[in-house]
Amino acid sequence: MTRVMLTDISPDGVRIVVDWDKFKPGASVFIPCINTAKAIEHLTRAARITRKDIEQRVRVEDGKYGVRVWRLK
Repeated sequence: MTRVMLTDISPDGVRIVVDWDKFKPGASVFIPCINTAKAIEHLTRAARITRKDIEQRVRVEDGKYGVRVWRLK
């Protein structure tokens, strides 16, 4: 499956929808994925489109590899 909207995340072919309007400063979300480079690319593009300031890091959480993204301002 591919991204339907440019603000969707789809690093491994599975579409993940982040509700950017409800993603408030201080909140975070973990995107489990193998292709973290593509996830970061999609997150960066979505943040630019929605004009959100984010921080992202590749992490292992609960034994799952992926990207944690925080909304800053």
